Parts: sequence; structure tokens; C-alpha cells
Amino acid sequence: MTTSRRERRTAPAPLPPDLSLRLDGYQWARDTVGESGAAVYRLHGRPGAPELFLKHGRNDVAGMLADEMARLRWLRQHLPVPAVEQFTWTTDQAWLLMTAMPGKTAYQLLQADPGQGPAVVDALAAFLRRLHAIPASACPFDSGHGARLRLARQRIDAGLVDTDDFDAERAGWTAEQVWQAIQDCLPLAPDPVVTHGDFSLDNLLMHEGQVVGCIDVGRAGVADRYQDLAILWNCLGEFGAELQDRLFARYGLPAPDQHRQRFHLLLDELF
Repeated sequence: MTTSRRERRTAPAPLPPDLSLRLDGYQWARDTVGESGAAVYRLHGRPGAPELFLKHGRNDVAGMLADEMARLRWLRQHLPVPAVEQFTWTTDQAWLLMTAMPGKTAYQLLQADPGQGPAVVDALAAFLRRLHAIPASACPFDSGHGARLRLARQRIDAGLVDTDDFDAERAGWTAEQVWQAIQDCLPLAPDPVVTHGDFSLDNLLMHEGQVVGCIDVGRAGVADRYQDLAILWNCLGEFGAELQDRLFARYGLPAPDQHRQRFHLLLDELF
């Protein structure tokens, strides 16, 4: 039975004994939108208990959840992100239990009322400036394009890139063609800031006109600011070029660097 177009009700997943006891009595709904590789569940409906989110992954995905856990704990000093309630990692599996955050995603707001677009973009740009103002020297995580390129090459070689999910501009391309186009953009001069890594409309929560939280921070770390700008710009294309232009104007870059933007859009295709 469907609870929304972006999740479906499901039976409780198998859990370690301690988590199973802790989560007894919750109703489970599985997210149908995320592409992180982890199974994501919303846990709700237990009288007197807070709503929670649980991520589960095996093997390499388990390692990604450990990365996200560490980033959540660090980012919470600076920004509203979910609190880590529990993290369990066995030989080949991991479970990350987090608090739910208030609000609706920016995507949900724009989809429900596109007329909110200018106000939503203004709030997103302000939050992005706040994120990028965190001192990069204080951040222990490297998410720069050097590290991302190494991982992208590994994903290509392992056959993990979903070419059917490429943007329309690159429909029909192979992963190797994207890789070569990326090489043609190099080198890039460094412009390090603290980035979210997947600053998309689905990962930003809003309430009463303000961004009140961000989720899915497993890629957070020091990187080029266009890592975030390019992804958000691309997401806003569904709602019109005016909002895309407004993003850069409100962020403070009325003349965006098209070369950097292209590089990061290409790189994102491989993840």
C-alpha cells in the first residue's frame, strides 16, 4: 500500500537484535527516490515516539554509511542536519539510524506551487552561502574533484555507471565518452569550500520560507563550490531557466563560470 508517490509501506527489515528491540512498534515506509545505493526507511506511527529514518547497506554501501555518519556528526556543529541516534556496523552490513527533520523538501514545495520558485531559490542560495562560509581549514573531509575522479574511474571500470540516467544533453553517451569530456575540462584551479556534495532539491528541507535542514550528506567535504552550484542549477532546470539564473544572482555570481559548471555536471553523471 502506497503512503506517497515517493515511498511505499513495507514490512520491517531484518535488523540486529539491539536495533530490532529499539524499533519495535514502528510502521515502516521505504523511500523510492534516493539513488545512494542504501535502502532508506521512514519509521513512524509508534505512539509517543519520534519519527526516525534508517539507512541500511551492504559491503561498499556499508562503508558509505560510515562516511555519512562521520559527516553528520561533524556538520551538526555548523548546520541543521539529522542527529545520529545509532550506528551499527557488522562484517559486511551497516545500519544508520537518524532523527527525522521538520519541513518539506524544496522539490515538494516547487512541485506543489511553482509560484513559490523565487522565494525558494532565494532561501536555497542563502543556505548555500552559509554552508560555503564554514572555514574549509576546519573540515576533515576531502571531497575534491581529484578524489571524486579516482572513484569515478573505479565505478566505470566496475560497470556501475547507469548511462540510462544521463541528462538529456548526454543521452546515448557511454561512460567513457563522459570520462573523456571530463578530461578535456582539466585542469581546474582550486577554489576550496565546504560542500554538501549532492545539493539537490530532494536533499534540502524547508519550513516557513527558510531552509531548516539538509540530508544525505555522505559526500560532504572540501571541494570546489561548483560541486554544489552545478547540481542545484541542474535540478532547477525542471522549473525554468529564470530560477536557474536567479540562483547564481542570489548566491553572488551573476556571471557563472560555465567551464566549472560543465565539469561538475559531467562528473556527477558518473555517480
